[in-house]
Amino acid sequence: MKREELSIRAGGATLEAQLIRDLDEARGPTLVFLHEGLGSTSAWRDFPARVRERVGGSAFLYSRRGYGRSDPAVLPRRPDFMHEEAEILAEVLASAPLAGPKVLVGHSDGGTIALLYAARAQAEDVRAIVAIAPHVFVEDITEARLTATRSAYAAGDLRERLARHHADPDATFHGWIDLWLSPDFRSWNIEAELEGVNVPLVLVQGRQDENGTLAQLEAIAARVRGPVTTILLDDCGHQAHRAQPEGVIAAIADAVRAFT
Repeated sequence: MKREELSIRAGGATLEAQLIRDLDEARGPTLVFLHEGLGSTSAWRDFPARVRERVGGSAFLYSRRGYGRSDPAVLPRRPDFMHEEAEILAEVLASAPLAGPKVLVGHSDGGTIALLYAARAQAEDVRAIVAIAPHVFVEDITEARLTATRSAYAAGDLRERLARHHADPDATFHGWIDLWLSPDFRSWNIEAELEGVNVPLVLVQGRQDENGTLAQLEAIAARVRGPVTTILLDDCGHQAHRAQPEGVIAAIADAVRAFT
């Protein structure tokens, strides 16, 4: 297995990226990993490599602007920032050395960005999407959880943990959470746009997700036009790929077998 460190130009910025593959392996699907609101390439840890070992092909992951060691973001973010990231994703996929059919694997904000990409670009280059705990509107439970997280940031070890993965943890944290908790974002809702999604979806969520309810998945399934498989994991919160990695890896493997 070879892990290549890449720099991708997209959205007017230089983004850190990684490509994991076996050079002597026959071409298979490319799994594109889209991180959560406080994630990065390194924050995925060994999960992309474990998935790639199960399904073959290659794994591609990148840090969005303002995350990891990518260029700083332009702050404050606007309420449509995930729409912008969906457009940038199109540039990333065009710029990266990716082969074979693509499957998007997104967690939280990354799952939402994958859905918006499919809705706006019609996703001719994507065979399936695996969305782990995506959001399509703001819930009271989400607001309460993020309010507690912002209060804990100054008092706990979250800043120290984020500093392991981000060049500027303060900008990463506040650039994201301050928007999510702003009055302008409270009415954010992309349900109507989901009608443009016509690729197979696998929706994964922990039954004990502290950041959102199953109403998110129900809203997605009710709106999209492609086939939907919903997987609910017991004893599992928002970080499903960490709490129940085998369940999430199995879901991705099933999607790859069925749709590539």
